[in-house]
Amino acid sequence: MVQPTVVCRSLSNILKKNANDVVIVTSLRTPIAKFRGAYKDMYPEELLSHVLKSTREKLEAQGVDVQSGVVEDIHVGTVLMELGGAKSGRLASLDAGFPIVSGFKAVNRQCASSLQSVTDIAQSIQSGMIDMGVAAGVEHMTRDYGTRAIPVNISPFIKKSESQDAQDCLMPMGMTSENVAAEYGYSRQQQDEFACASHAKAKVAQDAGYLAEEIVPIKVRSVTPAEGDKPESTETKTISKDEGIRPQTTLESLAKLKPAFKADGTGTAGNSSQISDGASALTLVRRDVAEKLGLKPLAKWVGSAVIGVPPRIMGVGPAYAVPNLFERFGITKDDVDIFELNEAFASQSLMVIEKLGLDIKKVNPKGGAIALGHPLGATGGRLLSSLIYELRRTDKKVGVATLCMGTGAGKATLIVAE
Repeated sequence: MVQPTVVCRSLSNILKKNANDVVIVTSLRTPIAKFRGAYKDMYPEELLSHVLKSTREKLEAQGVDVQSGVVEDIHVGTVLMELGGAKSGRLASLDAGFPIVSGFKAVNRQCASSLQSVTDIAQSIQSGMIDMGVAAGVEHMTRDYGTRAIPVNISPFIKKSESQDAQDCLMPMGMTSENVAAEYGYSRQQQDEFACASHAKAKVAQDAGYLAEEIVPIKVRSVTPAEGDKPESTETKTISKDEGIRPQTTLESLAKLKPAFKADGTGTAGNSSQISDGASALTLVRRDVAEKLGLKPLAKWVGSAVIGVPPRIMGVGPAYAVPNLFERFGITKDDVDIFELNEAFASQSLMVIEKLGLDIKKVNPKGGAIALGHPLGATGGRLLSSLIYELRRTDKKVGVATLCMGTGAGKATLIVAE
């Protein structure tokens, strides 16, 4: 394997502040709703418009003239939206009040889509193409998960490729989790224990208000179909909390669940990430421009790394992306205060933590996707928001957000809180 280029050679280098740094000045997300939950009668572009509008308002509240076109580009990660989100995403950005001159691009990198949108905006700033942009993500799995994220209109010839790895790209995600559990030796008990801890941490964080700063409340509508003499009715309410957290979760309750992916498997609905709806958005800007505009940085974006892994065990991706990131920036796991690891499945989360030798106390202190949910295209932004506000709350500095991707890859991003 080609050795990664070392960009910064020490922790002291990444902690330095420079005029050309890329900094994050807003970081928001919607509450995450369960499959067929609070957003069942909403649409993905509504969730996206809301988080983008909230981002615009947050910038304007700090004196930024958004209508001048200072936000030069908007990138939105999404996996399942119709036409890849290219049309409805632009529609949402304009509906949210961004001017026509603010560009738009849809991004699909599977579960890393919004983390990739952050990388793309950051690199556009680093290259001098833009000075300021918004990186967002959205997924409405209630509406768009009909094929279970498996393509149905695909060449029968390529589908039967001589490359087994190529064939494995179509493997259901649950089966890749079973492969990880079998190959690396993680029992049902271990996976259930991990899931139980995720819910417990998330409940503590929610009750203490640790999630509130990253969440922007949203007004939702709920439609009751006509029945008999009763006409269709619509009710609205505002939600401000994630729906998926189950404080009553115990090892006993998890043990009662049947295997979800194969008859003798260890993966269940309880130790896998939830099918969810939600949206996220972050504003990135060059440091000297932020200072000129009077914007206070929340964190510095340092850099990102990506690497491919076998599709049949796609969940191991972070175990290889994170070392790549460390090598690239000349740091070690001991330099990192908090890791936000997407809990696609308990099996792969356990593998990553063990492979990297991480201190479990540093991993997902507010719970993860098993408890909070995993709206595919929005998760990368959710990871960064959770990471930024937890670093700031605990007066820590260095954080890594990392996740696996369907078809076999891992991505990791390094930030420094300010």
